[in-house]
Amino acid sequence: MSTQQNAPLPEGWLVEGYRILDLLAKGGFSFVYRARDREGKTVAIKEYLPHTLARREEGEIEPEILPDCERAFLFGLKCFFEEGRSLARINHPNVIRVLNFFRANQTVYMVMQYEEGRTLLQYVRQKKGGLRESFIRAMGLRVLSGLREVHTHKLLHLDLKPANIYLRRNGDPVLIDFGSARQSLSSDQEWVRTMFTPGYAPPEQLSGRRELIGPWTDLYSFGATLYTCVTGQAPPRAEARQEKDDLPQRLEPYREHYTPELIDLIVDLMRLDPEKRPQSAYAVQKVLSAYVPFLVAATEYRSLMPSLPEGAER
Repeated sequence: MSTQQNAPLPEGWLVEGYRILDLLAKGGFSFVYRARDREGKTVAIKEYLPHTLARREEGEIEPEILPDCERAFLFGLKCFFEEGRSLARINHPNVIRVLNFFRANQTVYMVMQYEEGRTLLQYVRQKKGGLRESFIRAMGLRVLSGLREVHTHKLLHLDLKPANIYLRRNGDPVLIDFGSARQSLSSDQEWVRTMFTPGYAPPEQLSGRRELIGPWTDLYSFGATLYTCVTGQAPPRAEARQEKDDLPQRLEPYREHYTPELIDLIVDLMRLDPEKRPQSAYAVQKVLSAYVPFLVAATEYRSLMPSLPEGAER
């Protein structure tokens, strides 16, 4: 299969009434553009275009499906369309809002609400880890609230990580990039092994065993995200931990700066055995909200968070 990078749509191009302004992000499966709708409102548009299955040269609009890749491309296109249909039913402040989805140019587009801010990963890198526990808990509770809504709709994220948590200018986190949300919890759905991020993916996701995948899979990734907030580093890969699991030892030095409840929660969330992890986002919410001194700090969350884009205190 080709690994050639595809060309994005040109700036100024009009697709189904949306004017492309510029490219926001690109990945192995898609492009994300900033665009303007007919009313002049700024939106984000995600375009399905996996570079291993299709090619689009500079100046072209429609992709060319690579030889012997048509079946895989069309199935992925169907999944992407279904993802848009499913996410459009979710209206939650901590989940990116899908406004529209449509077919054009031999592919599929998903129109989303445009958010100002930056990713949690960018914030962690700026602060070099060591984020305040009051921030971690307050942010985590809101992420879990969005994740509960996703799971309620029988969907999984399957690529939860700091880069896929967006912090609005008022500090509220938003779950973004549901490239894997097409994976349904319904057992009668066809299963597709998706791309994942090393360190944030648990063993059952690496193996691609559908029967082991569930909400606890996202919760492992949530724990790995908390690990990054605390340490400022990417988590150890699950495959390496299966040979020698030193996660508790890695976190031990951080007990001087964080409550044992938070460190223990990260260890529990990142257990290699899916059955030994918390099984629901609600269960994790109860643990995160149980620390009494934090409850006082959480009331200051709104006043703390608006300064985030300019650099809040750690």
